[in-house]
Formats: sequence, structure tokens, C-alpha cells
Amino acid sequence: MTSSSPDQLSSFALPGHLQFIDARPGLPVGHITTAHATAQVALQGGQLLAWQPNGQQPVIWVSKAAVFELGKPVRGGVPVCWPWFGALAGQTAHGFVRTRMWQVRGSALDAGGQVVLRLGLSDDASTRAVWDHAFDLELVVTVGPTLTLDLITRNTGDTPLTLSEALHTYFCVGDIDATRVQGLDGCSYLDKVQAGETYQQQGDVVFSGETDRVYFNTTSDSVIKDAAWQREICISKQGSDATVVWNPWAERQKSFADMAAGEFKDMLCVETGNAGPHQITLAPGAQHTLSACVSVR
Repeated sequence: MTSSSPDQLSSFALPGHLQFIDARPGLPVGHITTAHATAQVALQGGQLLAWQPNGQQPVIWVSKAAVFELGKPVRGGVPVCWPWFGALAGQTAHGFVRTRMWQVRGSALDAGGQVVLRLGLSDDASTRAVWDHAFDLELVVTVGPTLTLDLITRNTGDTPLTLSEALHTYFCVGDIDATRVQGLDGCSYLDKVQAGETYQQQGDVVFSGETDRVYFNTTSDSVIKDAAWQREICISKQGSDATVVWNPWAERQKSFADMAAGEFKDMLCVETGNAGPHQITLAPGAQHTLSACVSVR
């Protein structure tokens, strides 16, 4: 069953663990409860909106000014950037799947008490008008003591396809001034704030102004040192050769109508992806999985 009509959505509910509630009419959100954590996943965009382990501060950030409307991206959570990351001439930034309605393909409670929710979408006439390829895209969200996101791309056509992608994760932090990111020391990065110049990271990533960097040739874990909330958020990944780090800071934030004043202090993005030189090319019938696993310690 692949449709997400209200009647069919109810067939994917897991009593006590998963129910679907409209955030706005026509915008269903899966509310997940396990013995270890809670989470929310919007069907529009296949977008995780929340994950909070028991006894912890929230891990995933959504703006207080976020817009919940059909066809509008939500500022925060984990937008799925696909089949391109960033700007593309004449097209919507970060691809077209983050504002499309995904279908629920499956839900289950696994042996460890984690909720596993499977969402997907495939090409149709409207997607081929924008990106002329046959594809199947699936997102598997596993919610438990850790959060795992698996984005699976399948080339269902008869010609190769090339794409870039990211799990554009917005993280909550207690104070950006007291936050640093470890795991990228020595990596080269493209600095979008400095006219696209390339630099090499020295030590931890710290924040004192607008930050927009694409780190290349990195498959290692990243660790957010959230000193204000006395915790570390670890992001491990597979199928990814690039990591993006972003915070708009005060001036750039003013250009976002869907971000409240001062909210740059409470968030940062550490994004798992394949961007810049790290595009993915899939032969007909091939597939690729981009995975991110988030834990808190």
C-alpha cells in the first residue's frame, strides 16, 4: 500500500507508538513515541521535524516562525535536498522533493523497540518536467535511542543519472557562541561566505559570524560540542563524501521571513551529503544509500 489518504494512513498507525495528525489541513505529520525518544515526521518533504531522546533537550531545531503550508518548505528539521544541492539556474534551491507529498510505504516496531517508518516517492510527469529521469526515492526513519535516516535512490530508468543530495539537518544548541564542531580538522572546504574560495580547516569549527561551508573528502563522524547544554551530538554517516556546516548569523537571518529574530543563536546545520565534486552517478538499475545516524552523549 503506497497511498497516504487519511483512511490508508490509519492502517500504518502503531498503537501507542505512531499516529498521524494534521499540522494543517492536508499536512499530515507522523508522531512517534518509543521507550527511548519521541519524534515527528512530516509527509510533505519526507521531513523529520523533531527527535528528542528521553531526558534530553531537543536535538532537532525548527524555527518558531516556520511556515506550514502546502508547497512551502519548513525552516528547520531535516529537509531532503535532492536531486540537487544548493542553487540550480531556473530551479528551486535544493531540488523538488522537499515540498512534495511523500507516501507512507511501511511502519513497524523492531525487536529493539524502535519505530521504523518508510516513506517514498517516484517520478511522474510533473517531476520529469523538471528533471527528466526515472527514479524511486525512499527515506527510512528509525527512531530509538539513536536516530537513523537512510535516503535510498534507485535509478529505475534506462539511462545513467547524476545527482547531488543532502540531509540538511538543523540541530538545536544552547548557545552558538559556546558551540564547536569537531571531526573536520584538516579537511578542505569551499567557503560560500568568502566568494567560494577554498580553505583548509584548522582545529574545531567555531562560530563568530555567518558560516556556510562545504567540506570535501570527509567520511568521518562530526561531533557538535554543545557546551551550554553540556552535551555532545554525534553524527556518523555512510555513503557521504561531503559535510556542510551552516549558520546564517544575525544579518543574514534578517533575510529569512520564516526565521524569528535572534534564532541563529539556538541552531546550526551539520549536513550529511554529496555535493560539489562529490556527485553521485547511478547506472540503470543501480541504487545508492545516504545514511546519517545521530546520537547524544
